[in-house]
Amino acid sequence: MNVEMITREDLQNLKNEIIAELKSILSQDKPTDSTWLRSAQVRKMLSISPGTLQNLRIQGHLRFTKIGGCFFYSQRDIAAMLNQNGTRR
Repeated sequence: MNVEMITREDLQNLKNEIIAELKSILSQDKPTDSTWLRSAQVRKMLSISPGTLQNLRIQGHLRFTKIGGCFFYSQRDIAAMLNQNGTRR
């Protein structure tokens, strides 16, 4: 039976590797065209209220997907809506 001892230094190295990996993953949190965003992210991005976002959904200006109780919006659809509204004037 082979027994290996784990030292405090080993645990510290593991901790540092995990933290570095998490930082790397979290720094990649920039939306791409295929990213799905939650309502709070869309409201923050567009600087709008929950009611305004609801009106955009109801009026059909912004497509969405509802999973359970959460609404999801495609980054591509948001960009298309903004471009379309910008050219209507």
